[in-house]
This record gives sequence, structure tokens and C-alpha cells, in this order.
Amino acid sequence: MRPLVHGHRGARALLPENTLPAFEYAIGAGVDAVELDVAVTSDNILIVSHDPILAPPLCSGPAPQAVIRELTLAEVKQWNCGGAPIPTLDEVFTLAAPARVEWNIEIKSYPGNPEYSPPPVDFARLVLERIREHRLEQRVIVQSFDFRTLRAVRDLAPAIRRSALTEDDPRDFVTIAREAADTQMVSPHYSLVTPEKVAQAHAAGIQAMAWTVNTPEEWARMAHAQVDAVITDDPAALIAFLKARSLR
Repeated sequence: MRPLVHGHRGARALLPENTLPAFEYAIGAGVDAVELDVAVTSDNILIVSHDPILAPPLCSGPAPQAVIRELTLAEVKQWNCGGAPIPTLDEVFTLAAPARVEWNIEIKSYPGNPEYSPPPVDFARLVLERIREHRLEQRVIVQSFDFRTLRAVRDLAPAIRRSALTEDDPRDFVTIAREAADTQMVSPHYSLVTPEKVAQAHAAGIQAMAWTVNTPEEWARMAHAQVDAVITDDPAALIAFLKARSLR
């Protein structure tokens, strides 16, 4: 199996994460998909950010720090991360309109800190609205650690592909997918991946996308395990690695 390459937050090893330059680089490098994170402003605009709080050293703005959910879009635009403006999801989708790249969208929802994001159903609805507006239903995956959002996406748009993120759950991938409202995919931390778990998932019709894999040794291990996709900070290097081994 030839694993697909997902650029983690664009190309985090080389350019400021979750920025338009990082996404442009990843698309130019030939990724199959761009992985990104979404948060929601106080006026319900989806922006691209991994963390719910804007703060140094990554981000700088008019205050020492700020919670994205408490800022309007206009206020968010006064901040930059790594020297680049924080983009909206619409801006990212428009950037890549000519490309056939896919989008792996992580919904950043926090059950322990509900003040950081809308309720799961509202968050899912906002994401789906933007996907439909840009006619990307066939080119997106929605993933999350918060399985409530995945259930909401399933209920609102069952045809959209969904992936259950997990960092430390030792269970088999089929069990995790079932618990996450029967997702079509599971996104485990690469340390959880074994050939046996992947084979079991494939037998059940479930794909496995490993994150975040950044060394040749682990790329080789993921390829041996036959994962469906690898999420990496350095997509160009992974693509070169796969091509050198006739895996791309």
C-alpha cells in the first residue's frame, strides 16, 4: 500500500503553522491533503488556529494573550502567528481552489473548556456550511478528539468522511471508530500503530491515518504497517522518501 501524504498544519517543519504560506508550500510540494485546525470567533467565523488562545511565542498581537472565542474576526486579524496573518477557513479554501488537494480539518473542541468553542452541533454546522459553500464535500475529512463533534457531523452530513483522533488510547482502531459514531477513519498517534491494528481496521472497512510522523525510521514503519495516510510536518521530505522506495 502507498500511503497518502498529509501536510501537518501545512508544513510545520519549514513554515509558520496554519498559515497561507505553509499551505501554499504543502500544495506545491505535492501533498495529497492539507491538515489544519479550526477555531471559532465571537462572531462565528471559522479561522485556522491550533490553539484556542493566541499567545507568544507563536503569535503576537495587541494584548499579551487572547482567547479566540472572545474575539471578533476583525480583532483576530490584528494578530499574526510566525509573522503571517491568521487566515479564515474561507481564505484557505479560496487559495487552493485550482488545486485538487484534499482537506483534513480538525475541529478544535474542548469538553473540559466549553468556553473555548461553540457547542459541538453548532461547531459542526459552521464547518459544514463552509464546506458546502466551497463545494468541497468530496474533498474533505473532518477529524476531532472530541467525538461529540464527529457524531454531530454524522447526523448533519452522513456522507462527509470523519476520522477519530486519538493520542493514547491503546484499544484497537475498530473499537475507537465505533465509539466515535462509526467513523470511516481513525487518526492514531504513530506510537499506537501496529500492522495488526491496521489489518483489523482494513478488514472492517476503516482507514488509518497516523500522526505526526517526522523521521525516516517511522515513515518506514508506517509504510510497513500499511497505514492509509501519514500526517507529517515535512511533507516534501516524506514524498521524496516514498518515491525513493517506489511507494509513490
